[in-house]
Amino acid sequence: MLRIQGLHKAFGKHEVLKGIDLRVEKGEVLVLLGPSGSGKTTLLRCINFLERADRGSLALGGPELYLRHARKRDILAIQRRTAMVFQSFNLFKNMSALENVMEGLVTARKVPRTEAEATSRHFLDKVGLLDRCDAFPPQLSGGQQQRVGIARALALNPEVILFDEPTSALDPERVGEVLGVMRQLADEGQTMIVVTHEMAFARDIADRVIFMDDGLFVEEGRPLDVFTRPREERTRQFLKRVLLEEYTI
Repeated sequence: MLRIQGLHKAFGKHEVLKGIDLRVEKGEVLVLLGPSGSGKTTLLRCINFLERADRGSLALGGPELYLRHARKRDILAIQRRTAMVFQSFNLFKNMSALENVMEGLVTARKVPRTEAEATSRHFLDKVGLLDRCDAFPPQLSGGQQQRVGIARALALNPEVILFDEPTSALDPERVGEVLGVMRQLADEGQTMIVVTHEMAFARDIADRVIFMDDGLFVEEGRPLDVFTRPREERTRQFLKRVLLEEYTI
């Protein structure tokens, strides 16, 4: 479904991604793990063309695009088939929850407002927030704001949803409500690439886990294998530190 080959990205002299090859199948939940600065978020942003890769190619169920030279219409075609859920919610504070979900449909997709409102209400209901559709972001908890962000992504009917640490900005008590929605999407067969530090969630939901460090894929495999029998010493070091922090909170 999604295929990436030879993806490189640098910011000035700092090379963030050093030749990424990736294949994601339809309905797969892929979890990216790794320390801060390993390139996980940059990879998501390159997939969605929020950042322009320096080299490499991408194909999403269609012809291969050379990322550095992709034309505007090709970029828009990829962006129409993907959606991003951000760690900091990225909601418009002067818009209600309903208006935030509608915005992309009306502005980018040119969907008639009546149809956009019906679609948006449907997905707010799906994430358990239809009764809060008229609330503005400051009136919502962090978990509720993130669920609005997920509803906004779902309303675009994407083939792939990219989650960039969707629970990192939440109070611990609010994490579960967002992870619950994501579990439901996984059960329904939604293709997802998830950057997260929620180890238990990664073990439970992922079809495949990739550990990244210093702009490279260090190790990948089934969650059970990566978490209990990591092959690489760098993976073992990371998991030992992260799991120790998780169980001593």
